[in-house]
Amino acid sequence: MSAPDDHTSPAAASSRTRPPRWWRLLGRDRGAAAAAVILALVFLVALFGRLFLGDRAVRQDLRASLRPPSLDHGFYGLLGTDVLGRSVLARLVDAAATTLSIAVPAVLCSLLIGSALGLWAGYHGGVRENVAMRVADVILSFPSLLIAVVVLYVFAPSAMNIVLILAVARIPVYLRTARAEAAELRSRLFVDAARTFGTPGSAIIRRHLLPIALPTLLTVATLDFCFVMLTESSLSFLGIGIQPPEVSWGLMVAQGRQYLRTAWWIAVLPGLAIMVTTVSATVLAAWVRLATDPGQRWRLTLPRKRRGERAAVPPEMIA
Repeated sequence: MSAPDDHTSPAAASSRTRPPRWWRLLGRDRGAAAAAVILALVFLVALFGRLFLGDRAVRQDLRASLRPPSLDHGFYGLLGTDVLGRSVLARLVDAAATTLSIAVPAVLCSLLIGSALGLWAGYHGGVRENVAMRVADVILSFPSLLIAVVVLYVFAPSAMNIVLILAVARIPVYLRTARAEAAELRSRLFVDAARTFGTPGSAIIRRHLLPIALPTLLTVATLDFCFVMLTESSLSFLGIGIQPPEVSWGLMVAQGRQYLRTAWWIAVLPGLAIMVTTVSATVLAAWVRLATDPGQRWRLTLPRKRRGERAAVPPEMIA
């Protein structure tokens, strides 16, 4: 008998052990893939939609007032018109750009500032950690929506003021998360080894702590994006957020609430846009948390029918 012929090459063996690419993992999860597609479409519409609209979002035509959704009046009449005859579809696209231009910068600012302060405080500990945590406690002791209402009532409501208020109010969320990650990692052996070789603290934070804490921080940022967008919509609904002639999804809901019985599409459609965007971001955040965790990523490689079976044990440990 001849010995079995082994045609397995090192490259083939390494390709079998290499973790799947993120887009392949995303394709195996239909819910997360659908959420990613929806969010991508929302961001593309927000970025490039205004280039094709012209003045249709503000163009008034009283003869076309309160037309229901229909294809009889062209593409921009697909979702109906409001009381001034403006296209609801065009205003949804314009409002998407306004809403995301507030939510995204607010989340990025709070993420960068809060994460940097949290990692710095958590790594060094002592007085610096105590001061940073007390500042975070003071900010968290006031409801963010209440702070926004008071500040915007005193100062002029504008997109810049809303971004600054929401960014400051959400900094403690990232500060506390980053501080907890850094406080747990600063006693690890690889951090002690870096200190032994004389690596400065800033380099340890940047090279060793940040890459480990980043997946958790990004997951928190994705969830916080939903909160910030809902807060902006609430402020606009209350009349102290985005002001006409600018438009946001929350402002569209506020302007259409008095026509709910006769022209439901004016308020319901922007409300659906808010709901679909926030739900998609929440679903994608849950997937990102698994995909970026080496200890949990194996769950995404299982067939859909087996993901609920023996979920606590990796497949290589199952007999």
